[in-house]
Amino acid sequence: MRIERVEAAAPGAADYARTLELLRAVGRGEHPEVLRLSRPAPVVAFGRRDELNPGFARAASSAAAHGFEPWVRKVGGRAAAYHRDCLIVDHLCPDADATGGNQRRYREFGALWARALADLGVDAGVGELPGEYCPGEFSVHGAAGGIGPTKLVGTAQRVVAGAWWFSAAVVVDRREPLAAVLTEVYAALGLELDPGTVGAVRQLIPEARIEDVEDAVLERYAAWERAARGGLG
Repeated sequence: MRIERVEAAAPGAADYARTLELLRAVGRGEHPEVLRLSRPAPVVAFGRRDELNPGFARAASSAAAHGFEPWVRKVGGRAAAYHRDCLIVDHLCPDADATGGNQRRYREFGALWARALADLGVDAGVGELPGEYCPGEFSVHGAAGGIGPTKLVGTAQRVVAGAWWFSAAVVVDRREPLAAVLTEVYAALGLELDPGTVGAVRQLIPEARIEDVEDAVLERYAAWERAARGGLG
């Protein structure tokens, strides 16, 4: 599996388009399987249901006022916010039956992320927290030192002919601006949000750096790849 690091990811829409183009190349056999790591520009990624919400215009304005680009993604759930102290890991993999394994991938990679966070000292698990942003069955949450549980990782998928894209976004540091913008965005949309569920790895493990999170994830992916090649994944 190729590892690619994107030092300066483009804003949300441009980066999504670039990654989708790469995914299609993987599906056509023109590019190998790749794990793409990036640190996003500040963005609030809205879902299609958010766009149809009567409060969307006000929510988008609130995001922009906080310095976050409002962007409506093609797939995914409710609004989520990220900035440069987050790490995005996009796994693009060729698969002739890409449409057949969505739930399995959510379970498998959710567990992978929980193990990676546990390696850093987080009491991590998979599952939706009451009042979390972009709620989902396979959100990855964590607790440590009497803090939490808080949501740390959100995951999403996209499938094209011959390949799938599993994306995970982990908040490493500076949860406060994310909680602030999401509080206003969710209020504008009339949706429930508990700001206390907006977490960050360093909130739980203060000594953890983004490089430590990256190393832990790469080690777990290396183990996943060995198992997959051995017919166990």
